[in-house]
Amino acid sequence: MVRKQCTSTYTLEGDTVMSATLIVRHPVNDYATWLAAYESVQGLHEKYGVTSSQILHAPGDLNDVVVIHRFVTPAQAEGLANDPALKEAMQSGGVAGAPRIEIFVGA
Repeated sequence: MVRKQCTSTYTLEGDTVMSATLIVRHPVNDYATWLAAYESVQGLHEKYGVTSSQILHAPGDLNDVVVIHRFVTPAQAEGLANDPALKEAMQSGGVAGAPRIEIFVGA
């Protein structure tokens, strides 16, 4: 897992809050099967405080998936990335190789 520093923060009711972004890229065997597995773990997004998420794929290849999740803290991002239930769901959803996982933080 890679953590990179950037210079973005935001303010929440007068307090400066660090932001964190989790980016995961992995190949899947079948996009529809993977998407169903991804949607089955939405409770984990709530548990770890995901503030927004986005699913992308490579042009012309639905099975080359990138998922972006945003959080208030890096600890939340790391919690989701390391949750065994997420790993299990992604394996059952047909992730076809080791994911590339990166966490970027604002300073």
